[in-house]
Formats: sequence, structure tokens, C-alpha cells
Amino acid sequence: MYIIPAIDILNKKVVRLREGDYAQVTEYDVTLEEMIERYQSNGTNLIHIIDLNGAKNDFSNQQYLFDVIKKTDMQVQYGGGIRSIKKVKELIDAGVSRVIVGTQAITNPTFLEELSKEICGKDKCSDQVVVAIDVLDEVIKYSGWMESSPIKLMDYVDKCLRLGFFRFLCTDIGKDGKLGGAGIELYSKLLDHSPFIKLIASGGVSSMKDIEDLNKIKVESCVVGKAIYENHISIEDIKNWNLDALISI
Repeated sequence: MYIIPAIDILNKKVVRLREGDYAQVTEYDVTLEEMIERYQSNGTNLIHIIDLNGAKNDFSNQQYLFDVIKKTDMQVQYGGGIRSIKKVKELIDAGVSRVIVGTQAITNPTFLEELSKEICGKDKCSDQVVVAIDVLDEVIKYSGWMESSPIKLMDYVDKCLRLGFFRFLCTDIGKDGKLGGAGIELYSKLLDHSPFIKLIASGGVSSMKDIEDLNKIKVESCVVGKAIYENHISIEDIKNWNLDALISI
């Protein structure tokens, strides 16, 4: 299992939200460029960047983020406000390694099917496209976690799998930003339902013990944000874990 450091951007600042609530935001005195350099200099080659403005259809951050991403040779997993196949293509062409699709995949019934046909065969989809599933009490949320979908969680996973999408970023909203532990129960249910999905866990990771627990249930990777900024997990911890993970492959 690989640890992916998360950098959330709101109004061009590095922040973290609590339970996805824009009214509960913590700003950090560090720039996106500084965070990328910090991770890169410690051996991390994949980072997770979310445009929180974009998630609310505000694209004022987008050019700034694109400019930063183009300057780094880090692999970037990017999400926030990706509403069209054209935008997915634009990001991939710009060098983004993985594009996260969320709200559009939920609200537009044909989006994933069209994306699968236009961009990727079954193998490529799993590498370049990540389907975000944001979950609160097993209900899928979207539009910055402000809306609820009637689609059942496992039915949605099955639909994605049929279309060739195998990598999922699952955020347990009830855990997110609280440093109260990862959503082991939720991730276990997903993996029991579909053992072969490539699952990226997100939300609530507070310690290396949480990392170890996620590793035991065999998630592919996990996103860690607030625990780093609040000094619960050090960049050196991440470096050592990821190095061991690569050696064991």
C-alpha cells in the first residue's frame, strides 16, 4: 500500500476542511509549491491535489493550479470541478497522471460510458481515471458533498466496473478532517463486494496505526492530509513507508 500526500487548495491557499464543510476550514501557512517541493525532496513521486473552488463550480484557481502542475515532474492525482470529457483530456494532455471524476459521473448517466469509449480501453481507464465516491452513512454525496445521490453505493461500483473503471477514491465523509481514524468498516465492505478494485482510501487517517490497519485490508493506497499538517504523521514516516512498500512489490 502506498501513501499519497494530499494538498487541498481553496482560494490559492493550502487548506483542510472538516467533513467537507467550507465553513470549517483550516488554512496553513505554506504554499502549494512549497508543499510539492517538500514531498519531492523526501522521495514521494505521487501527490493528490484537489481544487476545492472547482468542486463548487468556481474555476478561479484553475489556471494557477495548471501552471504549478506543469512545472513539476511529480505524478499528480487531480480533482475538483471536472465536468466534461474535454477537461479530462486536457488534464491528461497537460501531464496529469490521474484525473478524478466525481459529480459529473453521478449526475450525468451517460458520462462514464462516453468517457470509457472516448478516452480509455479497460486497462487504461484504471490508470488514468479515478472515480470518486464520497460516502456518508453509505449514501453517495456530490457537488462538494452538499447533495445526496439516490444511487446505491454497491450498484454504482458495479456500474463503474462494467464500464472498465477499476480505481476508486473513496472518502468516508464522517471521518474526514477529524483525525479520528480511517473508515475501515466502509472500505472492508467495498472490498468484500469487489475484491479486485484498486481502492484509494481517504478520510480520518490520524496515525501510522491507521495506515497499518488500511494495509491489512489491502487497499491499494491511502490519501493523507490533515495528519501531516498537524504533525501526527511525519514526511519521514511517509518516505519510509513508501520505500518499504516499493521494495516489497
